[in-house]
Amino acid sequence: MASINIHHHRPLLSLLPILLALSAFTPTTTDALKLGELKREIYSGAQSLASTDIANNDYDKYAINYYTQTLDHFDYQPESYATFPQRYAVSNVSWGGARNDSPILVYLGGESPVDYLLKEPLFLSEIAAHCNALLVYIEHRYYGESNPFGSREEAYANSSTLGYLSSSQALADYAELIIDLKKNLSADNSPFIVAGGSYAGMLASWFRLKYPHIAIGAFASSAPILYFDDIISPQHGYLDVVTKDFRDTSESCYKTIRESWSEIDRVGSQSGGLNLLSNIFHTCSPLNNTGLLKDYLYGTYCGSAQYNVPPVTDICSPQAQGADVLHRVFSAVNSSVAHGECLDVTSGEDPSVADGWNWQECTEMVMPIGVSSNESMFEVDPFNITEFTMGCQKDYGITPRPHWITTEFGGHNIDSVLRKFGSNILFSNGLKDPYSSGGVLQNISDSIVATYTTQGTHCSDLEHSKENDPEWLVAQRTTEITTISGWIEEYKSKAAKTS
Repeated sequence: MASINIHHHRPLLSLLPILLALSAFTPTTTDALKLGELKREIYSGAQSLASTDIANNDYDKYAINYYTQTLDHFDYQPESYATFPQRYAVSNVSWGGARNDSPILVYLGGESPVDYLLKEPLFLSEIAAHCNALLVYIEHRYYGESNPFGSREEAYANSSTLGYLSSSQALADYAELIIDLKKNLSADNSPFIVAGGSYAGMLASWFRLKYPHIAIGAFASSAPILYFDDIISPQHGYLDVVTKDFRDTSESCYKTIRESWSEIDRVGSQSGGLNLLSNIFHTCSPLNNTGLLKDYLYGTYCGSAQYNVPPVTDICSPQAQGADVLHRVFSAVNSSVAHGECLDVTSGEDPSVADGWNWQECTEMVMPIGVSSNESMFEVDPFNITEFTMGCQKDYGITPRPHWITTEFGGHNIDSVLRKFGSNILFSNGLKDPYSSGGVLQNISDSIVATYTTQGTHCSDLEHSKENDPEWLVAQRTTEITTISGWIEEYKSKAAKTS
């Protein structure tokens, strides 16, 4: 591919696992390059974690279990009744027990192995401790070890086997597993609360709406449930926030990045220009086109804004100086690269490994991220559904359904609609997170509430508390614990009156 349109290489939504892995991570050239590649590197490391490794975690002890899950919850063909082992982890460190009707907090897995969530302590462990809750992490079908058809290779073999990978199937998985868990624990009177971050946060909010008889509430961190169809307008909100993050940090940095795209193309189009770009940016191998380099830079800027890794302030540091635009850009991105390393701009997605999230984007998770604002630091490139569809048809032989998410879960006129029947959903966001542009930022009712911070990034509130956490983050987490505790108290109060 000579060049990569940004709406074909959109920012990864998978966020919490990568964010947590990055929190103690020193970026290198390949690490800062593409979040997709970084996601695979972390996945490889997580795959090596054995259950005994997880059990030795100093923070929590987890029991790893497998539930025999139904392949297809919505059809009655013979093949629908096939099953696969769905992995989940349980920590009873804080649980008060079923006899005390103590709550159960369930993290609904997103597009990553459950190992990611067990490798680092999360804020959910603190919520569990405060509420005397059992803590459960369920792995999403087709990710980690929860693969239908016996193996990842078979599950990802073609569009027919991938056809069972959808948000609705995943939610039904969670419903079936939670009901079984409640039965096995004799926890009929224990309130269940679901939680998630990013895509998993969307699942948590949708689960509360779809299965209100199973979960009494949902905690959804950095969940851009409004970034579908035409709910938000204009649709360049994601990259507008990235631009704002950089422009607020440094006007000159913003201008340099904005000017760099055309300069890269200008130099690259000249005789010997690609070699010159290769030398300026110290690429590990000679550039064959400018698209690879631009894609590298695009991914670095988006990752910086979304996760604060590397921090925007590092990229826009005063030391990032140079004689011209290109040298200034290299100096900026190189500030987060190990000294002496080259930039590997070719290490993108492995074509031999099918990516479940790519499939989900090509079916229902159609988030129209593009650029149409002249003030953006990125090149103008609006989301084009026709072009996007052609790419999905080429890759999978399928046509995306851009309106399905809003049909299945709603989203239009969310204020008036959810106020009429929804309850007990907590949406949290950080406004430096580009996906906050598609998040719920205002209270919808007394029980469907939103909390946000101006300095927060993607799922930053789900990280485990640290002594040096800023006051705004401490305050946000306090609000979250207070809200969830309130749901539990209300549930128990009503149960006591009817007993």
